[in-house]
Formats: sequence, C-alpha cells, structure tokens
Amino acid sequence: MTVLALIAVLLIEQVRPLDDRSRLAAVPDTLLGALERLLDTGERAHGKAAWLIAVGAAGALTLGMYYVLRELHVLVAWAFNVAVLYLTLGFRQFSHHFTDVHRALIDGDLPRARRLLRAWRGRPADDLNSVEVARLAIEEAFAASHRHVFGVLFWFVVLPGPLGAVLYRLSMTLAARWNAPGKAEGFGEFARSAARVVDWVPLRLTAIGFAVVGNFEDAVYCWRHQAARWRDPGMGIVLAAGAGAIGVKLGKPVREGVTPLGPAIDERTEIGTGEEADAGFLSSTVGLVWRALVLWLMLLVMLAIAQWVS
Repeated sequence: MTVLALIAVLLIEQVRPLDDRSRLAAVPDTLLGALERLLDTGERAHGKAAWLIAVGAAGALTLGMYYVLRELHVLVAWAFNVAVLYLTLGFRQFSHHFTDVHRALIDGDLPRARRLLRAWRGRPADDLNSVEVARLAIEEAFAASHRHVFGVLFWFVVLPGPLGAVLYRLSMTLAARWNAPGKAEGFGEFARSAARVVDWVPLRLTAIGFAVVGNFEDAVYCWRHQAARWRDPGMGIVLAAGAGAIGVKLGKPVREGVTPLGPAIDERTEIGTGEEADAGFLSSTVGLVWRALVLWLMLLVMLAIAQWVS
C-alpha cells in the first residue's frame, strides 16, 4: 500500500498540482504562533518543550486518525495516506520556479531569469550572470528535491501511516522557523539539532541515489572531499553528490546586492567537478532527480514483493 500511495500522489500531482499552500498553512501557522507566544523566552529548555509539544501533538493526531480510519476500512486509511502525502510531498513545491528560470535562460532573457531566481530564493540576484543564475538554480533544485521529495519519502516508508511524512515536514519547518533571522538563538537550538538528527539518514540516501543514477565515481569523490566544506555540511552532501553526478561546478562566491561598505559577496566554497553551469545542466538536473526517484520506487516495489512472497 505504501508504494501504491506514492505512485498515486505522484500521478495526482502531475494532473492537479498544489501550487498555493498558503491557505493550508494558515491553521498550523496560527497554532505555532500561539505556541511561540506562550513559550518563546529565548531559552533552549523552552524551545525543547515547544518542539516536543508541537511534534508530539501532530504525531499523535496523525497516527490516531490513521488507526481509526484503518478500523473503518483499509481503503479509507489508504486514502488518508494519499491525502496527507499529497500535502507534504511534491515536485511542484519547487519545480515551477526551476522550470521558469530554465525557460528564461534558454530564451536568453537574463533579466527575467534574475527576477525569477530572486523570487524563488528571496535574495538579490540583479548582479548575477547567466552562469551564476544557472548554478544557483541547480543548487536550489537539488536542495528542494531532498526537502520536498526524498526526505519525506524516507520517513513515510519507515513509520506507520503518514506519520513519518508529517513529522519530517514539521521538523524541517520548526528548524527553519525558529532559527530565522531575528529569532533568539537559544529557543531554536533544539529544533535545529533535532532536524539534523531526523535528516541524517535521508541526506545520505538522497546522495547515494544521485550517485547511482549519475556519474558514480565523481559523485562519491565530491561527496567525500567537498561536502564538509559547505556551510551546511549535511546539505553539502546532497549538493556535492548531485554536482559530481552530472559533472557541473557549483558553489563559488556570488554577489548578492550592495551594502554601504561595498558589494555584498556571499563567500561560498566550490563543489562539483567538470564544466561551468548553463541551461543544459538544468535539464540534466531534472533528469537526475527523476531517475533517482524511479530508483527509489523500484527498490520499494522489490521490497514489497519480497515481503509479500515471504
């Protein structure tokens, strides 16, 4: 049933993508806001308590509903799995940004590509050249494919019902929300640590998938020798493996706006190997992600068959 739910969600998303999730996020945002107002004192202990309350409540509600619905009928529980997975997983959460940037670069419309990339990343892009735009778009695509697809898939398969998908998305959301600029560092410290633990295995499985369906030798080389130098070593594993798998250079310093003291340079280490990024490598990125997804599905199908036979 797990594999069938995954396939159903992927098919539904291609027909009716859920592009605007702001309305669906209104209720969770309100509840999290109330929790923050109640417990956010800037202390790590209070941040830990808030994380346990949020994750525990969401997990108990999700799992409770799943078992109640399974008592009614297995197909009702399966439909619940599909519905929750549809809300938590999806290429369309990032693919339309990537596709628009790709088309702008193919058309040679660099100003439009810059505007689209700025809207996607939320950072200045007016001074970027076409290579830098392509490079950053590929990095965002690799990172988003992990956060919105492969990380969710792993925990959906591991835990019963849709519990894993909910807990993974909530863990990543809390880590980002409670460590945003302007937030007290102590309150979000536990959420950040918890997210690293939750994401430890999925990050490495995503990288392995990229290596298997791409250039394995270069992907493993970049993973071993470059990932640790990235500002977020965990995500550096995914980016380095992806870059090596398609033979493209990522990272490198980029100019992100101007400050009173001069240009604002984001100093980033170089990762990957091979050629400079261009529109062609954006196509290679899409192909790599889809091949990795097919690989995951094939493995799940074989595991399901083996379990059924045994």
